[in-house]
Amino acid sequence: MELLSIAALLLGFLALLLGAGVWIGVALMATGWAGMQFAGGAIPAGSVLATTVWGNSASWSLAALPLFIWMGEILFRTRLSEEMFRGFAPWLNWLPGRLMHVNVLACGVFGSVSGSSAATCATVAKIALPELKKRGYDENLSLGSLAGAGTLGILIPPSITMVVYAVQANVSIIQVFLAGFLPGLLVMALYSGYIAVWSLANPKKTPPAEPSMSLRKRISESLNLLPCLLLIAFVFLSLLMGWATATECAAWGVLGSLAIAWWQDALTWEAFWASVMGATRVNCMILLILAGASYMGTSMAYTGIPLALANWVNALQLSPYALIAALTVMYIVLGTALDGISMIVLTTAIVIPMVKQAGFDLVWFGIFLVLVVEMAEVSPPVGFNLFVLQTMSGKDSNTVAKAALPFFFLLVLAVALITVFPDIVMVLPRIAFPG
Repeated sequence: MELLSIAALLLGFLALLLGAGVWIGVALMATGWAGMQFAGGAIPAGSVLATTVWGNSASWSLAALPLFIWMGEILFRTRLSEEMFRGFAPWLNWLPGRLMHVNVLACGVFGSVSGSSAATCATVAKIALPELKKRGYDENLSLGSLAGAGTLGILIPPSITMVVYAVQANVSIIQVFLAGFLPGLLVMALYSGYIAVWSLANPKKTPPAEPSMSLRKRISESLNLLPCLLLIAFVFLSLLMGWATATECAAWGVLGSLAIAWWQDALTWEAFWASVMGATRVNCMILLILAGASYMGTSMAYTGIPLALANWVNALQLSPYALIAALTVMYIVLGTALDGISMIVLTTAIVIPMVKQAGFDLVWFGIFLVLVVEMAEVSPPVGFNLFVLQTMSGKDSNTVAKAALPFFFLLVLAVALITVFPDIVMVLPRIAFPG
């Protein structure tokens, strides 16, 4: 119990630093330094800090991270969001809910290239909210679907959050990417299914169908989406078939996104430089957090805290389902104060031993973790996506939170489904890596 008391003390110290506004990466390093003091004076804390930070920052696996971030930054500055609405709309008139499904599809497509929940939510909302309001669609359903679908930015591969988890948990980035594909489609299907059921139950709140278009006109409206869809398909197929590593796919993604920006006449020097600086800022922030987390994880390993926690959880004799339920609640609570990447790097060193002890596959757990991070993004009343939509729509926080609540419960259902049926997550990694 002494080690668990030390763990509680260190977590309290970390919470104090974060509450005081200290940068997350610096707070993690300070907590790691404090933890080293409990590991015995013979271990030089400074030398461990230098070797750990350098060793983890120089990881080849991390080379994919800045490239995927840059790919998203480039496409963010093209006309992708506008083209998505025009391209998808003509094909959705037959579905109950009609153009409301554009929110889900557009967030799925943009999420696959942005890797960011907030960027996906803000970008699609910018074009979808005024368009749907102008056409007479229910504003609450529009807000809720955008809050939920915006989270697809971290679930549809390639995802920055998945790269961070794979590096932290020492698992294959490609396997985690492959594992996220079917759960991403599952979440999109749940969202679209809810929109369809709601529209059938509230026919008076759904405007009439748009004038029908000829097949040629529909194809013409959707042509501008084709380069981006082909780029996404190429990146994912290269991963699935083993033609390229995750880093090589990210490099091809950057080249492809530059080509798309040039084709759309959006590749100006100003836009190029803005994308470079945007990617640099985000990457530096993430790497500082990862450096701090790696030092804190090493510190805890020296103290023996992760093993003690795993033994403590084992002594509680929690069933695997009970452990997953407890972790779900913990991550939702953490999500009220931290972003997804910070949640992952803060907890991985402690949680991974528990998960291994319970017999869960670490690739599966990565997708579970991404889903509960998504839940935190739309957890009323403080989910980050709710703040984004509140700013963009001008609605009060209660209205946005109430609109997002059904989509929060759909994510809970998605977590339950992948827990009961883990093959939803694991079937593609097993096909690609049968050994």
